[in-house]
Amino acid sequence: MRFTIYQESRIGKRKTNQDRVAYCYSRDALLMVLADGMGGHLHGEVAAHIAAQYITQAFQRDAQPKLSDPALFLSRSLSSAHHAILDYALDKNLPEAPRTTIVTCLIQDGYAHWAHAGDSRLYLLRNGRVHVQTRDHSRVQLMMDQGLLDAQGAASHPGRNRIYSCLGGNHAPQIEFSRRTLLQDGDIIAVCSDGVWGPLDNDAIALALTGSNLSVQVPALMTQAEQAAGPSCDNLSLIAMCWHDDIGAAVPDSISTQTMALNDFTTQMDTFQRSRAPSTPIDLTDDEIERAIAEINSAIKKFSK
Repeated sequence: MRFTIYQESRIGKRKTNQDRVAYCYSRDALLMVLADGMGGHLHGEVAAHIAAQYITQAFQRDAQPKLSDPALFLSRSLSSAHHAILDYALDKNLPEAPRTTIVTCLIQDGYAHWAHAGDSRLYLLRNGRVHVQTRDHSRVQLMMDQGLLDAQGAASHPGRNRIYSCLGGNHAPQIEFSRRTLLQDGDIIAVCSDGVWGPLDNDAIALALTGSNLSVQVPALMTQAEQAAGPSCDNLSLIAMCWHDDIGAAVPDSISTQTMALNDFTTQMDTFQRSRAPSTPIDLTDDEIERAIAEINSAIKKFSK
């Protein structure tokens, strides 16, 4: 495989960052994960962290160096992450399990497979345009499907953040799976939370990410979204990957996995501590954060079989 990839997550105008992003690749497979947690006082970011960490660890366990069934992997790992969140809530005696959106993309043998629940999005950009976009699992999207609301009205609707599918919570998630999609040279897959796509339209996102210099383009797009959102800016996170043909010309900063060992992995995931703004007073001590990490690992371990 050859690709260029870059991820970034920002806290926006919030006190904590409840988004989690991660990517991991073996010699023959690449995984991208984004989770946007929902819920007050730590719980939303715990749900997002459990989801991102569980799915990433499952990939590291099963991709040796590729997965036997990518669609089955997505189904099992997202379902198990959901149950790990429920188990965490049970152990903590929470009245309701914390919740998180999820969008996960797996690339193997030149094909992309993805699954999502909630309103975090995946875009497949081809030739400078949005070729494929996931459908939000939100009340506003349902109203648009029924012809009760247009895109302009949806952008300002007071219920635009109400979603009907997620991991965690009191209801089983309605996870939507893609067909396997053959990638072409130069295709870009962008996975983002609503803090990125909410203030911007599709044309702005496609224009900002056209090309392969993602280490420059991703931060610029994030800044554009922050400025457009203004003082109400939510957490915002984005992973962008540009696919390159193995036989094509070399691209600066691209990654080739050809020489990786069969059991090697490279993983990039933000730590729990980095999700909290250092300049903002917080109500969690270092001991509380360490305890939360231990509880997260315990919840994940029960389902890591």
